Amino acid sequence: MAYIEGVVDVSIIVPTCFENPLKRLAADFLAGVLTQKNRAVIPVTSIIGSYHIATRYLQTPRLAVKKVLEGILGTKSTALYPHATPEVASDALDYAAVYNIEPWDGYLIALTRSLGAKIVYSLDEELSKVKEVSVSNPFPRDKLDEFHTYIRDKLGERDAKADN
Repeated sequence: MAYIEGVVDVSIIVPTCFENPLKRLAADFLAGVLTQKNRAVIPVTSIIGSYHIATRYLQTPRLAVKKVLEGILGTKSTALYPHATPEVASDALDYAAVYNIEPWDGYLIALTRSLGAKIVYSLDEELSKVKEVSVSNPFPRDKLDEFHTYIRDKLGERDAKADN
């Protein structure tokens, strides 16, 4: 693989898994990565993490999420990065401990650095406190705000149903 600019976080993949205000934009961004118009990698572990977030926390139907994510994997794009080395995992734990962030986020930073890249594509603004990388949200702010409102409403409905 040629020069890599960035690494794609779970938060960019999850919106492709169900109807929401970011679905089309997220799918277009990922298509650019998969065809290498966008010089980034998608860790295969991000695909697995996306399934977990979409099904467990957002309660999106499992088979629908599986179908979308298998479609991404089925491209067999060179952008799908399969390696999670012990060295990168160790660096991930260092970042998690030093910056008080989730170890998954530490992995994204460690992987980005190990690839000589500078950008983590993510919706997670907390990552911006890590100075070793730049965090880039590839979506317009108004669409991101719509997405967050949609998710809050979706989670609120789920919680209301659980209370009944």
